[in-house]
Amino acid sequence: VHVSERERKEQRAEHQALRSRFFLSHYKTLRPDSSFTAPTQPSAATEMPNFAGTWKMKSSENFDELLKALGVNAMLRKVAGAAASKPHVEIRQNGEQFYIKTSTTVRTTEINFHIGEEFEEETVDGRKCRSLATWETENKMYCKQTLVGGTGPKTYWTRELRGDELILTFGADDVVCTRIYVRE
Repeated sequence: VHVSERERKEQRAEHQALRSRFFLSHYKTLRPDSSFTAPTQPSAATEMPNFAGTWKMKSSENFDELLKALGVNAMLRKVAGAAASKPHVEIRQNGEQFYIKTSTTVRTTEINFHIGEEFEEETVDGRKCRSLATWETENKMYCKQTLVGGTGPKTYWTRELRGDELILTFGADDVVCTRIYVRE
């Protein structure tokens, strides 16, 4: 699916409007007094959490269950589970532009995307999809994945900064895998 430059600009404008509404409601929650005037756009310090860096996995829950939900057979799940037990993640960030490289002993994946713009990637089990990442909260991005061909469970991922940790979730229908990373 090709997105024209005009459609991309419209998507970006719509995303910015949604983000501004989120931050306005967030500021009003923090300062409900009527004398407070929220800015039309948040400052750079408030707006951009810093995901950049290299990350090592501290814990993982439900990875095998996620692979089962995706229809991965037992032998491949065993190989994938062993290979993905110590992934190395590198994130580069320039504003709302992200590059994420995840390396394991078996596979390396790279995605490059801008918040609010569709991009191509693969699901955890390697199926091609169109994805759209948006801000769910000021420190958490949510990415909906839509399969390019074939059928399968609805999938998504989130990445959230919580203190010194990066919380990564993968979802397949109602099964959720949570992986917690710390900076190297």
